[in-house]
Amino acid sequence: MDSAVQLIRSADLSDRAQYAYAATAPKDARFVFLAGSCPLNLDGSTAAIGDFAGQAAKCIENMEIALAEAEASIRDVISTRVLVASSRQEDLVAAWNVVAAAFGNHDVPSTLLGVTVLGYDDQLVEIEATAAVRD
Repeated sequence: MDSAVQLIRSADLSDRAQYAYAATAPKDARFVFLAGSCPLNLDGSTAAIGDFAGQAAKCIENMEIALAEAEASIRDVISTRVLVASSRQEDLVAAWNVVAAAFGNHDVPSTLLGVTVLGYDDQLVEIEATAAVRD
């Protein structure tokens, strides 16, 4: 089934951003609000300690599991917020590159933020997402 999400681009805004500037879903869409996806293994331990890209990959993996439980997929995501516990731009970019690769041409509106700390021991990355699906 085709995604309910329509990505919106504007010729009046910079094309430097690696994502659409807006997205919509039809009125008959069901929204799926995900908790922040964390880089946690099934046993609760933090994956890829010290590795921004590795933690972003684990966050994507966990997000895809949560989406599947809600009968959605990464193609149904309508927006994301990527939180990175660092003040260094290269660390944010390392995490972002993994997220961007996972989404491919479904480059939803996103915000990339450097934060001081995240909730779990050794956690460096968290990804918040919202999806929209048609039943």
